Amino acid sequence: MRRTAIAVGLLLAAATTACDPTPVATNPTAPAGAVPPATASAGGTAPSSGGEAKAAALPDFTGMGLQAAQDEAQAAGFYRLQSHDALGRSRSQLSDRNWKVCSQAPAAGQQPTDTTVDMAAVKLDEQCPATDQGGSTPQVGSAMPDVKGKSAAAVRDMLPKNTSFSVKDVAQSRMVVVESNWQVCSQDPAAGAALNGQPVALGVVKFGETCP
Repeated sequence: MRRTAIAVGLLLAAATTACDPTPVATNPTAPAGAVPPATASAGGTAPSSGGEAKAAALPDFTGMGLQAAQDEAQAAGFYRLQSHDALGRSRSQLSDRNWKVCSQAPAAGQQPTDTTVDMAAVKLDEQCPATDQGGSTPQVGSAMPDVKGKSAAAVRDMLPKNTSFSVKDVAQSRMVVVESNWQVCSQDPAAGAALNGQPVALGVVKFGETCP
């Protein structure tokens, strides 16, 4: 009987505790309504260290192979690297070992290591231009510019993205696959004509060939 009474008493005590609506304070010293630290930081931005970027000596990459230049830049602490076609033909540097550096921005010297280093490059068998022709791509305004001598790819980059665009080989009726390898011989609309959404047609030959 005594064991039974003790068991019943324990069960009643457990039931009373389970039904007690009084919350258990996890932080008795916290003021009422305070937001727990985990909730306050959820979805927030990680605090900034507030420190300035470290400065280092940026090497001069002129004349180096593009791959070697990029490796040396990273060894010096510069990791934000990009490159472009110095001849302004909008070619991509798919294999860096096939390109060499003509110029760079910024110039060699002390620079913050988070600086973006842009290298102007040409293919190994090409001569560097006197001035960088591909540092920026001008956007066409309300009139058609004279694009003769430019690559078909560069002209496409200049035009609004919704422009209807056609390219035709005027020398041998070949298929134009890689537009950066073709130079413009003729254009329609003509230079100076108003642009109001009409299609643009280019007559092209490969670079190194003479326009008919």
